Amino acid sequence: MPKRLITMLIITTTSMWALSGCDNSTDTTAKKADTVISATDSVAAKTIDWSVMDSGEKPADFANYQYPFALDSQNVRDYAEYFKVDNATAQHNLTVSMASNEALSKALDQLSESYVSHELTDDKDMKMIIHTTSDVKASNYDYVLAGDFAKGLVLPIVIQPDGKKGDVKGHGESELQE
Repeated sequence: MPKRLITMLIITTTSMWALSGCDNSTDTTAKKADTVISATDSVAAKTIDWSVMDSGEKPADFANYQYPFALDSQNVRDYAEYFKVDNATAQHNLTVSMASNEALSKALDQLSESYVSHELTDDKDMKMIIHTTSDVKASNYDYVLAGDFAKGLVLPIVIQPDGKKGDVKGHGESELQE
């Protein structure tokens, strides 16, 4: 049952990412991003302009943060059990992962064809790793989420120009076991 619940949670999260990706607010950022990616050094590496990605939000006070999921909720407990983390980490990671499309869409505006895949780590120090083609310069950035759902939470982003595709199987390829 926990595997089915986690699978359903992942599918729901992915659907939310897809739906929120239809937001037109990134159109103006996309226009700015066209002039942001530039060739540097003799290898002509593209670089991410993190100032374009800056949400303008300040990091939240985690001691008093009001997460949308209760610490003892079933979703948090299932996440904690599945990923072998404590409930507080599960609560944080679940919230950040559901809001991560905000940061990803801004990065994709700059990366365009250089984007290969991305992943979110599920450990104590969650981060988004964006895999790109080798023409992008490796870099890191702490993105502060601005959307109401996770406002003020920080999502570390790592740009890895390794051309790596994720291990996620396409639709219909996964084998669910109970």
